[in-house]
Amino acid sequence: MVNIIIAADSRYSVNKNLIRQTVVDALGKHKISGQVEIGVNIVGDRKMHELNHKYRGIDSTTDILSFGLQDPSSTGFAAYPDRILRLGDIVISHAQAREDAVLDGISLDDEIRFLLEHGIDHLLGFHHPE
Repeated sequence: MVNIIIAADSRYSVNKNLIRQTVVDALGKHKISGQVEIGVNIVGDRKMHELNHKYRGIDSTTDILSFGLQDPSSTGFAAYPDRILRLGDIVISHAQAREDAVLDGISLDDEIRFLLEHGIDHLLGFHHPE
């Protein structure tokens, strides 16, 4: 069972069913099964700017941040006593996702799907070159 904790301010219209299905599909693509927990937060640009500055030292906003509980690429996943694999949190800027969708000529749902898949890759230890 995948437990997806979704937090989004009511002013951001997001398709929670799409978020759930995208997370389940992305985990399945990586053959991750069993008890899994992941958080998805949809925030505004101000909050994303704050998080990007605080955790990455970059004084601007971004479209997505991933906060893994550990880096499985170097240590593997820890065996939790309750047998729940807690991957961490993905934070998406609604404003940046909307802007990116317009620039790419795709729907907001498609952009959020893309960002979620990218964030899950990071939580699972797949990182792109800096």
